[in-house]
Amino acid sequence: MAKVNIKPLADRVLIEPVEAETKTASGIIIPDTAKEKPQKGKVVAVGPGTKDEKITVKVGDTVLYGKYAGTELKLDGSDYLMMRESDILAIV
Repeated sequence: MAKVNIKPLADRVLIEPVEAETKTASGIIIPDTAKEKPQKGKVVAVGPGTKDEKITVKVGDTVLYGKYAGTELKLDGSDYLMMRESDILAIV
């Protein structure tokens, strides 16, 4: 997990998506065009929350989120997602 120099605001959370699977369970290689967007990632930065929305996830948590949640960002050559904590479905 890389140290990022970004501080989310309000109830936003920065997530580093887990790499999509490159092989099926039976060993078939999945081409880039057919890979599912990952829906699991690691929290790398959290905002302070708002007076109505307290932040419950913390840096280092592994979370599940909706397929189309968040805004994609590229920082220092790595891909991240910025989303509201309410877009996170679960901590795993």
